[in-house]
Amino acid sequence: MAILNVNPTRMELSNLKKRYKTATRGHKLLKDKRDEMMRQFVAFVKENKKLRENVEKELTKAMKEFLMARAGLSQESLESAVLMPGRQVSLKVSKQNVMSVDVPVFDLQISEGNIYPYGLLETTAELDESVLMLSNAFTNMMALAQKEKACNMLADEIEKTRRRVNALEYVMIPDLEDTIKFIKMKLDENDRASRTRLMKVKDMMAQRQ
Repeated sequence: MAILNVNPTRMELSNLKKRYKTATRGHKLLKDKRDEMMRQFVAFVKENKKLRENVEKELTKAMKEFLMARAGLSQESLESAVLMPGRQVSLKVSKQNVMSVDVPVFDLQISEGNIYPYGLLETTAELDESVLMLSNAFTNMMALAQKEKACNMLADEIEKTRRRVNALEYVMIPDLEDTIKFIKMKLDENDRASRTRLMKVKDMMAQRQ
């Protein structure tokens, strides 16, 4: 560890002790914050994993139905059927504070109306099933996007906090400890030298008397 470039005085010793106290307190607070963020992160990851599995299953089923519908309809009929949406969708984004991290919150608003933008007599049941599955998957996809963004932001903040904790634990605090120890030794050495000089002066005065 390195000794800080400071003057070995009692004033500097007092300042370093205050810095050491602040650093150790900050280290504890940052460790507690990191641990709580890890707990929150694990919870988000579990939710994210469950949502991703559901979305992948829904999309896989929807694509199978769509392929079946595509086989039973002409290209023109299929394009005409899905050309215009049956509902309007709007997305409002707000923020939620999670351990000093502003993670996004998606508020998905879907208008009322028929999800099928075509006449049922003109298409197949497989296309109807595919559109229904995609509609259900869309809501979960938005929730998945929200969780994944939150996980990424928390992971970045955890990494930053971990670096700060390590810097305090392995660099700043040991340097302060070594510097405080060095100044104490210097001050003790100066005190011993002063006492020795005083004793010699007393001896010299005694001899003269």
